[in-house]
Amino acid sequence: MAGDRYTIATDMGGTFTDLVLEDRWTERVHIVKSPTVVDDPIQGILAAVDLAAAEIGIGRRDLLAGTDTFVHGTTRALNAILTGTTARTAFLTTRGHPDVLLFREGGRVDPFDFTRPYPAPLVPRALTWEVTERVGADGAVVTALDEAALVAQLREIVAAGVEAIAVCLLWSVANPAHEVRVGELVEQHAPGVPYTLSHRLNPIVREYRRACSTVLDASLKPLMTAYLEDMKRRLSAEGLVGRLLIVTSGGGVMDSAAVAAAPVHVIGSGPAMAPIAGRDVVDRTTGHQTVLVTDTGGTSYDIGVVRDGDVSFTRESWLGAPYLSHMTGLPSIDIKSVGAGGGSIAAVVSGLLTVGPRSAGARPGPVCYGQGGTEPTVTDAAVVLGYLDPGYFLGGRVTLDIAAAERAIAERIAAPLGFTTVQAAAAVMELATEHMVRAIEDTTVAQGIDPAAAVLVAGGGAGGFNAVAIASRLRCAAAVIPDTGSVLSAAGAAISDLSSDFAAACPASTHEFDHDRVGAVIDGLVQRAREFVASTGVAGELADVRLFADARYPHQVWEVEVPLPTLRIATAADVEALADAFHKMHEKLFAISDPTSVVEVVGWRVRASCRTRSTPLGQVESGPARSRAPRSRPVHFPGHGRFDAVVRAHDDIAAGEVVAGPAIVETPVTVVVVDPGATATRASTGALILRRNGADR
Repeated sequence: MAGDRYTIATDMGGTFTDLVLEDRWTERVHIVKSPTVVDDPIQGILAAVDLAAAEIGIGRRDLLAGTDTFVHGTTRALNAILTGTTARTAFLTTRGHPDVLLFREGGRVDPFDFTRPYPAPLVPRALTWEVTERVGADGAVVTALDEAALVAQLREIVAAGVEAIAVCLLWSVANPAHEVRVGELVEQHAPGVPYTLSHRLNPIVREYRRACSTVLDASLKPLMTAYLEDMKRRLSAEGLVGRLLIVTSGGGVMDSAAVAAAPVHVIGSGPAMAPIAGRDVVDRTTGHQTVLVTDTGGTSYDIGVVRDGDVSFTRESWLGAPYLSHMTGLPSIDIKSVGAGGGSIAAVVSGLLTVGPRSAGARPGPVCYGQGGTEPTVTDAAVVLGYLDPGYFLGGRVTLDIAAAERAIAERIAAPLGFTTVQAAAAVMELATEHMVRAIEDTTVAQGIDPAAAVLVAGGGAGGFNAVAIASRLRCAAAVIPDTGSVLSAAGAAISDLSSDFAAACPASTHEFDHDRVGAVIDGLVQRAREFVASTGVAGELADVRLFADARYPHQVWEVEVPLPTLRIATAADVEALADAFHKMHEKLFAISDPTSVVEVVGWRVRASCRTRSTPLGQVESGPARSRAPRSRPVHFPGHGRFDAVVRAHDDIAAGEVVAGPAIVETPVTVVVVDPGATATRASTGALILRRNGADR
């Protein structure tokens, strides 16, 4: 079988592993969901591959042999950090600065709350070694590197059973000579121990963020190298000869070998792809430039924003609660998450109903899965309300136990609250909706976005449960459910770009701009970006290389990333264009600017992106439906009551056809709930556009 027919993209979540299969010969897309195998995630991926192969009538080996690109998104790196299962890591820093990971940037949620313990550093003092050396801010060597002392320290590190080494020396971004030499000595005296040098990974001025990203990267190398090598070996053994790409936090993909060399880039893998897919669908469906992209998984509700057609990025990626956790220190797609997914557990605590953040996960899962779960979840509430057909879950591969779901909600929710079972299920769904609305409001208000001017993209397997309710509360123009909505992140992975960033710290001012010094730095970054493009094998016309400046007004503490129109700052006109771009970006972000002010640049970044495709993802082939005739079933809609709702198969709705609520639109892997007073229209892209009656079209 030809190896250039199929593209496969997978996203491994806490409950399900999603897979998107594109057949480029037929221009059709197939989507499947398979339970995540926590103890052996690669086996879960192979199980999803088997389902996809069966759907198109071939075997696993034939499918993989015909696949030229296999894209994988995973939360394995993040889970390892959150569960403390990363490698035992040593931290090497300049003498006199052992507490950079402890002091961090000084933030506290409440500066007067002394009952909350200060977060422990990523590396304890016992595994921190101070290196005798010092480089000044100008790059001059203040204190020479004491190599003999360092060799003795490396012997101590090996004796301590260290599995990885992170090296972050003061001002190595100005002169990396000492870090380079440390790396050479590590290879000689700690052979086989993986290490990361901060100036190569993340050459920024901010010491804590550079140190944090360096430690995280080093600590992930043993785990992620073994995981990716095992994945590549097992996929190859099953017939894959194509390229294995891994999703990054920055919304692109990288070759698996590059990820193994710098695994910090995949900490936010998976969720980062949903905004990419959401933007693409809305571009082709409604044309809105402001999009709220949500992804309802089994454990979390992820929110991303597209503003003026651009996906929002952040430099403040926390590995948990802000100030109470740690930062990745690298730019990434801005994703906010709350513990409200299909598997979120509902409970009554001190007489009050709660939903999340605890989740039933893949095992035991919701009660209705029949895998031993006893605590009711949002999915159980959906079954009780009639949203899900117990005999058609995952296309009929799983039969849901509606009686068990009813018992769990009746005993654990309804009885303590004095509700009927249906009232309790409706309350669970309404509270989950409230959590999601609040999370979106917090995200949009922080960026100065009016949700009424946006469309909501509702992705995830449970995204269709309350999309109309959320859009109505936010007064969004419409809610869009892509035909790939149930596997939104995997769909984004299938259309993402091969990308890489190249950065350097080189301060400059528009008042007295040093063209030669800055030009040499930028030219070096551009050259590295073009070498990356050449290494991908992607045609030149599908590649894009862009220059960004990390700039600020004088005396500002924080800088913002500003895209620039050229790859050189060679003339006074180029400097003026840089300043103008910064003023406009500052106005966009903070509603204020000072066009008469000097602009300071702290660092430069060149981003290389290579499109892996020149056409949009094809439309989804949902597979055989049970019945081609419209049916109906009793459904309880929170806030409206019980109705006999019409049930339509997604594929049986013609482009342009309007389905009036109350209705349920089914696919084998999800349902879309159309509330009374709302309509669903199938677009030519296959997406469903949900609107409240009277909403603007």
